[in-house]
Amino acid sequence: MVDLSARAARLDAYLDDRDLDVVWFARPNGFAWLTGGSNVVDGDADVGVAAAGYDGSFRVVTDNIEADRLRDEELPDAFAVEERPWHEGSLAEAVAARSPEAAAADFDVPGFDAVDAGRLRQPLTEGDAERYRELGREAAAALETVCRQLEPTDPEYEVAAGLEIALASRGVNTPVVLVGGSERARSYRHYTPTDAELGDYALVSVTAERDGLYASLTRCVVFDAPDWLKGRHYAASRVEVTALAATQAAARGDLTDGPEPDTAGDVFAVVQDAYEAVGFEGEWRHHHQGGAAGFAGREWIATPDADDPVTAPMGYAWNPTVQGAKSEDTHLVTDDRVENLTKTGRWPTIAVDAVDLDGVPDLTLERHAPVVLSGDDEVDDADEASGDDTGPASGDGTEPASGTGE
Repeated sequence: MVDLSARAARLDAYLDDRDLDVVWFARPNGFAWLTGGSNVVDGDADVGVAAAGYDGSFRVVTDNIEADRLRDEELPDAFAVEERPWHEGSLAEAVAARSPEAAAADFDVPGFDAVDAGRLRQPLTEGDAERYRELGREAAAALETVCRQLEPTDPEYEVAAGLEIALASRGVNTPVVLVGGSERARSYRHYTPTDAELGDYALVSVTAERDGLYASLTRCVVFDAPDWLKGRHYAASRVEVTALAATQAAARGDLTDGPEPDTAGDVFAVVQDAYEAVGFEGEWRHHHQGGAAGFAGREWIATPDADDPVTAPMGYAWNPTVQGAKSEDTHLVTDDRVENLTKTGRWPTIAVDAVDLDGVPDLTLERHAPVVLSGDDEVDDADEASGDDTGPASGDGTEPASGTGE
C-alpha cells in the first residue's frame, strides 16, 4: 500500500516551490508511484488510460470505460475518480478542462509545465522499500528456479518464455528478458534471445516490474566452463561492489571533497577506475553500467557527465560486464547499509571486496557466483562455481575470496 501521506508531503513541497496548483501523472510509472495501481491497458503506449493528480487532494481522470475498474481494483479510497465519455476528446484535454492554469504534468498537456517525475520519486519511502523487497524476492525465486532446470541444448527463446511464465505466475511483469548462450553472451552485451542453444554456459537477465517498481538481476549457469569465465565474473563483481560502495558514500556526501553534492557522474568516475584496477581498463565503454532504480528500470543511468543527485534510501542496479561475464542485482542503499533485494539465499555466492580507491569506503558483499550444472547434478558450492586458481590469469581480474552461502 502506498503511503499517501508521504506522497502528499513531497508533492505539497513541489507545488509550493514552483507556485503550482496541481500536478498530474499519466505515464505508467508516475501513475503507479502516486496511486500504487496501474493505468496500463496497451503495454506499447507511453501514456496510460488515466491520469492521477494532486492539488491538496487526490484525483484521477479517466473515461467511462475504465472508471469503475480503476475505482474497484486499482485505486486507494482517497482518490476521487472523475470520468468523461470515451468518445469526447483526449485524456490530455480532459485533464486540461479540470485543472487551473498553474498546472504541471508528466505527459504532454498544452499550456502545462513539464514534471521531472523521476526526481519526485527519489528517495524511496519505507513502504516503497518493503514492497521492493517482496518484488525482489519473487523475481529472484522465479529466475533461479528456471535457471536450475536449464540444459546446454535449450534454445535461448525457450528459456525466455519459461522466465516470462514463471514471473507472470507470481504477478510480475517482464519488460526485459535477456538470455545469452555461450556464443552470443561473449559477442553481445544485450543478448536478446534467439533460437541458438545455450552451449557451454549462459547469462540470464531480467528486469521485473510489479506495482510500478522495477528490479533487475542476472544469473550465470555453467555446463562446461570456459577457462576465462571465473576471472571475468569476479572482476565484474568487484566493479559492482565498488559502485555500490561509492553510491553509499555519494549519498552521504562523502565521495568527493568538493563543495557541490556528489553526483551520478562522480560515482561513474569510480566505476571507470575500478575497471582499470581489476585489469579491464576501458571496459565500461562497451555497455552502460546501470544506476538508480525504483519506479523505472533505471531512474537514471550513470554517465561521465551525469549530474543526477545520488539519494538514499534508494534502489540501485549496477550491471558491469566483462567480455562475456556480468554481475547484476538490485540493492537498497541507505546511509548505513547495502541490502541485496534480489536474493533468495538459495544460490551460491562469493565474498567480494570493493576496490581500494580514494573516497570509496571498505565494503564486502556476498555476490552471486555462477552455478555449475552437470547432467542431473548441480554443483551448489560457490568455491567450485567460481573456480580454484591460486592467482589471476593475465586480463582475468583478481582472485575471488572463498565461497560462502547467502
